This record gives sequence, structure tokens and C-alpha cells, in this order.
Amino acid sequence: MSPQSNKISVVINTYNATRHLREVLDTVKDFDEVLVCDMESTDDTLSIAHEYGCHIVTFPKANHVCAEPARTFAIQSATHDWVFVVDADELVTPQLRNYVYNHITRPDAAQGLYIPRRNSFLGRTLSGTWPDYQLRFFIKQGTEWPPYVHTFPIVQGRVEKIPKNLKDCCLVHLCNDSIRDLVQRTNNYTDAEVIKKGYKHYGVGALLWRPVWRFFKAYCLDGLWRDGLPGLISAINSGYYQFILVSKIIEAHL
Repeated sequence: MSPQSNKISVVINTYNATRHLREVLDTVKDFDEVLVCDMESTDDTLSIAHEYGCHIVTFPKANHVCAEPARTFAIQSATHDWVFVVDADELVTPQLRNYVYNHITRPDAAQGLYIPRRNSFLGRTLSGTWPDYQLRFFIKQGTEWPPYVHTFPIVQGRVEKIPKNLKDCCLVHLCNDSIRDLVQRTNNYTDAEVIKKGYKHYGVGALLWRPVWRFFKAYCLDGLWRDGLPGLISAINSGYYQFILVSKIIEAHL
């Protein structure tokens, strides 16, 4: 059964998120609640959140390098039955807002929605990553988010995807990392993934095969070849990420 409430809480996890936060909050300010779950920011993140009248809760930063450990806490801190998780560098289009509000009025509404996301890299939109589906809209009750990087929430009930042909009904990812940012993020995220996958015992085969497969999948199957040089660099980075991750897991067992 879907919740009876027709109200939606937007949940945004933040840590030193001033770069895009105003722009993001402008696109979600008409939702019923905007909750900012901050991990002890040291910049003006909280000042901006207060300025926009957000409901603010705090989750200890500790040694966390990603938002996932704080996700379940943030979701359960929301006031309303429906939750829409938006990152601090993502915009919600008006079409997407209308879609989710229409969705929750349906008597047969799915309890979760995969939302397509439009990504950019090196100054251009990557067609090869469309639609980058993210499970971000769901019922609050019973939903848990595993505390590991690159995971999706566990939703109690049926989930469905917003059709990819609805081109404007999407999240717009503002993140446009430099190569330096990309390398730093790869290092941080693979550290976090080792915690999740440290039980695996990889060898030479995985060290060679996984990077090659991820490059081939991203470049050829997903279509990053259509995006020119930025697409090629993005695909190579997908393989590089796997090489670093597998290397770290092997290192942990030496």
C-alpha cells in the first residue's frame, strides 16, 4: 500500500556544499519540506540552508568520505511519507517535480522511482551516460540505505523507472569535475568500497579483466564513443577506477 499523504520531503546530504547549493535549493523550494542533513560543514553551507528555511539535522563527519553512511538517518529525519533524495549538486527540473507529485496521487503508485540523471564532464553533457538511473524517490517507511559508497536504497515495495523518453523529466547533475577532482574522488571512493568488498579475493585475472571490461562497457556498449574526447577520458576513468579498487583489495590481503 502506498502512503495516503500527498506531501514530499526533499532530503539533501551536505558537506561543504556551497558551490551549487543555492542553485539546487532554488529548484526544490516549492516542495513541502526541504531537509538538509549536514556532516559538520566548515564553509557557509549551513548559512545558506538557514537562509532558505530548510529543516537542518546533523550527522557526524568522522572519517566518512561519502554521504551514504548518513542517508538512512537523513531519510528517517524527514517529516513526510514520501522522500526525494537530491544531491547538493543536482537540479530538479519542473517537469520532474510535476511527475513525482502526479505519481503519488495514483492509487497504484509504485513505492519507489528510478529517476534518470543527465551528467556532464569536461564542459559537455555525456549522451553515453543517459539515462543514468538513480533510485531517489520512495516511501519513507521501511526504507534503508546501505552505508557504503555507490549503493541504492532498499525500498519496501514495488519500484519502477521514469521513462527515458521523457527527456526533461530528470535530475541535472551539475558536477563537472576537473581531472584532479576525478582522481581525488577515485581515491576516496575506492577506499570506501574496500570496506564493502574487502571480503573478496581478487587475483591477476580480476586486475586485468575488470578494468578492460569496464572501459569496453562504458565506451562501446553505453555509447561514450559518441561524446568525443571527454567520452574517451570518462570511459578510461571507469577502467582506472576498477584497477585502483582491485589493487587496493589485493593490497588489503597481502
